[in-house]
Amino acid sequence: MRAAEIMTKEVEIVSPNQTANEAWNRMKLKGFHHLVVVERGIVIGLLSDRDLGGKYGDSLRAGKSVGSVMTPYAVTVTPETPVKRIANVMRGHSIGCVPVMDGDRLAGIVTTTDLLQLIGRGVERPISSTQRRTLHARGRAAQPQIRNVGRNR
Repeated sequence: MRAAEIMTKEVEIVSPNQTANEAWNRMKLKGFHHLVVVERGIVIGLLSDRDLGGKYGDSLRAGKSVGSVMTPYAVTVTPETPVKRIANVMRGHSIGCVPVMDGDRLAGIVTTTDLLQLIGRGVERPISSTQRRTLHARGRAAQPQIRNVGRNR
């Protein structure tokens, strides 16, 4: 399974010049936890609700712009990136989302919610059940049996 199959295609973007309070209100209104920061069509960072101080971050957001509180470097993936790799990248960097870039174009975003929905739906391939082998000689170690294959004497 690849990023293109699980990503959210409708990505909310924000300008680095917008106020942090405007971004916070937009997040709460639409129920998002992440916004992609775009300047002149180029992804320059990410903004999470944690960057904005959460619901008690009024003093952190006061008088600040998105550009001053955002995470300036965004780890990105391509639409062909395997989901396993995305999960490992997110875990390794302790991040909650990765923008999906198709060349220079923002194609979508993969969040922890997308990964959890995938797990909740089930794995892409059913796990095949295998037949357990039974041991015929139990207890003491089985001794090799010597058979006389030739003529009987």
